[in-house]
Amino acid sequence: MFGCGAVAQLVLSGGSHGMFLTVNFAFGFAATLGILVSGQISRGHLNPTVTFALCLLGRETWRKFTMFFLFQTLGAFLGSGIIFGMYFDALWDYGQGTLIVVGENATAGIFATYPSKHLTLVNGIFDQMIGTAALIMCILAIVDPYKNPIPRGLEAFTVGFVVLVIGLSMGFNSGYAVNPARDLGPRIFTALAGWGSEVFTANSYWFFVPIFAPFIGAVVGMMVYQLMVGYHVEGEAREKREEEEEEEQEEMLKTVQPRRAPECMNLLTLTHFKPSLCR
Repeated sequence: MFGCGAVAQLVLSGGSHGMFLTVNFAFGFAATLGILVSGQISRGHLNPTVTFALCLLGRETWRKFTMFFLFQTLGAFLGSGIIFGMYFDALWDYGQGTLIVVGENATAGIFATYPSKHLTLVNGIFDQMIGTAALIMCILAIVDPYKNPIPRGLEAFTVGFVVLVIGLSMGFNSGYAVNPARDLGPRIFTALAGWGSEVFTANSYWFFVPIFAPFIGAVVGMMVYQLMVGYHVEGEAREKREEEEEEEQEEMLKTVQPRRAPECMNLLTLTHFKPSLCR
């Protein structure tokens, strides 16, 4: 809702009520606010690729992935619907009575992502893979149970900052969806709201790219993080835990042995040093 609203202001006002920077800030802060609202209930995933990566690591169940993906998409669908209703008159005025998918006075890009003129499908797939991989790597670093340098309560702000940075550095090619639900939900809404089936066929069936490429990027990001950081940090934490357990056992032995030694010596003395009785 907040992200698409920022794009709507930029497009429909002809640039007088927004800019590329404001759109990125809107999506970044929207991620923060979404996590703050839903974090206590569902941990505020908001993005199915995040749930997917955590499922691959065994930290979430695959049943939860299916449920989250469904409702993340529904949330994006409803959010775009709110913006459509809010800017209904402006949309018709800007399109001169028509809802255009691509070309001059196009408005479908307010809700879902579409590639720039220079972008090919192959480059678009790479674009979404890298953007999502960067997102997943940063989020895994933030939520890593073995290494969490983020102060408690600031995780949501840090994730929003990650989204902002990705938008500022990787948003030129296709609007950095890096979130299948964020793209699919609004795309379905625009198809039903009047833009028609062209939202799926435009630009050589572009809609496949922001839906499937981010999952590949999630696998890449998860593997890179685990190989470079995660496994090492987990191993260090395991070694530290084992050392602490050994130290605790040694302390227990130190407290037990002084009490048993005199008993043993007294028994030996009373039995004329018969070792067989000292057990």
